[in-house]
Amino acid sequence: MARKFSTKCVHEGGLEDQQYKSAISPLYMATNYAFEDVAEKRYPRYFNTPNLAAVGQKIAALENAAAGLIFSSGMAAISTTLLSFFKKGDHIVLQNEIYGGTRNFVKTEFPKYGITYSFTSGLEVADFKAAIQPNTKGIYIETPSNPLLKIVDMGAVTQLCKEHQLLSFIDNTFASPVNQTPIDWGIDIVMHSATKYLGGHSDISAGAVVSSQEHIDTIHGTSINLGGNLSEFSAWLLERSMKTLALRVAAQNANALALSQWLTAQAEVTQVYYPGLETHPHHQRATAQMNGFGGMLSFVLDEQYSVSKFLAALKIIKPVMSLAGIESTALSPRLTSHALLTEEERQAQGISAQLIRFSTGIEALSDLQDDIANALKESV
Repeated sequence: MARKFSTKCVHEGGLEDQQYKSAISPLYMATNYAFEDVAEKRYPRYFNTPNLAAVGQKIAALENAAAGLIFSSGMAAISTTLLSFFKKGDHIVLQNEIYGGTRNFVKTEFPKYGITYSFTSGLEVADFKAAIQPNTKGIYIETPSNPLLKIVDMGAVTQLCKEHQLLSFIDNTFASPVNQTPIDWGIDIVMHSATKYLGGHSDISAGAVVSSQEHIDTIHGTSINLGGNLSEFSAWLLERSMKTLALRVAAQNANALALSQWLTAQAEVTQVYYPGLETHPHHQRATAQMNGFGGMLSFVLDEQYSVSKFLAALKIIKPVMSLAGIESTALSPRLTSHALLTEEERQAQGISAQLIRFSTGIEALSDLQDDIANALKESV
């Protein structure tokens, strides 16, 4: 009988304590392992030390994938994966509205390798098709997108990739495997900043990639050369954190939906971006391919209100850089996640100076509403 998702969170990808029979995975802090008379030579940079390998299995199980690799950061996972499949003369089509760090990596590093790229003009499958060239090898998407929570039709993109014999890649960070499993929609390779929902407590930097065993073997070969492995202790912490993933994200989903509805009614807010709202342009698409709408939302303050004053006035919600922890956080994408983009690129994506990206935690909804309401009053 197939295990339910919450059971997988607790029990998949763990290590058995054969000596003391404890209830949790033992931690192997070693960096040196025997090389003679062993089935596998283990070394941290080989991504095969005990805790590292175990948590890779856990994430793969949650994503319904065959295998997984764990990295030291989300960008280590993304950069290593892309460099594993693209070489000089190849071309990749990327969704225009993706994480700023990924966009900057592509623009800065790909020219050094002779890899060409195109960003789409929109999010529909026709926009991806129009960008395909004779030397295109893959399509890269991010849904929901950072920071405006736009939704790409995963099924349509995978069908397009099959028609043109292309690999499909997705950044699934914002959704987490609680809310969507892209492998089930035909996506080939799924990536995460595990720093976010998978870690969930704002104390781990990690990345993850899951796919077929064949694709993971390819990525593994490159990862050994680039050396972006995670420490065993961080891998152990990541496994510990993922045991509560289903519970945490369910609470964050509920808070985000209620907050987005409440923010829509606030006079100081001119726009709310959340796929769970019926007014969201991709609401039906999100309903079709997601199990929940996620804990992320964005909203725009009216021009008469100061974003910096609003963020400074928050008492419970933390104005910090990252997202997806159990505590609610807020930031200006223009100054953080998308600071490396040009002002023209930000404006083209709708990332204005008045935009606030909000990561919903697990606090009481009324406390979050009170904190936001008080901060709005002080932001004039």
